[in-house]
Amino acid sequence: MRTVLVVEDEAPLAETLRFNLEDEGYRVRTADDGLEGLSMAQALQPDLVLLDLMLPRMDGIEVLRRIRERSQTPVLLLTARTSEADRVRGLDLGADDYITKPFSLAELKARVRVHLRRKQEIEVEARVLTFGDFTLDLNRHLLTRDGEPIPLRPKEYELLAYLVQRDGRAFTRDQLLNDVWDISFAGGTRTVDVHVRWLRKKIEQPDVPPRHLITVRGAGYRFER
Repeated sequence: MRTVLVVEDEAPLAETLRFNLEDEGYRVRTADDGLEGLSMAQALQPDLVLLDLMLPRMDGIEVLRRIRERSQTPVLLLTARTSEADRVRGLDLGADDYITKPFSLAELKARVRVHLRRKQEIEVEARVLTFGDFTLDLNRHLLTRDGEPIPLRPKEYELLAYLVQRDGRAFTRDQLLNDVWDISFAGGTRTVDVHVRWLRKKIEQPDVPPRHLITVRGAGYRFER
């Protein structure tokens, strides 16, 4: 499930966007001012940001500039401004697209699909996946946090890579045992739990509920990027 962050101070429009994007199958989060939007963009690392230019506390241009300092997340500008200078400035700062209010919801959803599909193609090609402060390089079999390598046992890596590439899907312990290990492996499903515990020590914060490697009650585990 892809996450879309909507940064829009007009509550009726924000709710309309939330409803329509959730209907498309996206997880949607909203912020109604620039500072909150920037904070959520940094914390959530969404797959795409819909960003209004006219925002209280911090305008959209400054939010975009700060997002681009740390992330290449696709950003689509929502603006009532019609001047070419505003659009050019946003694009020069790294916006991927813009759409001028009032706009067609069908067109907006189509643009969201296009940019998310492009992002997915880039991810597949690069085979570098990110979650939180971590980067998993599938080509190099390497997990890093803020550029620092995180040592992993071979099966820890294989389990993590399997789950990260299937973001949001739940798997039973038997499925994980069969797919990541080998169907004839005699260690039992407890082996999965042990490896999950080891991974959580390396990718989760202590003393708080797991943010990424989540237990699905009565089923098994799923990964949330």
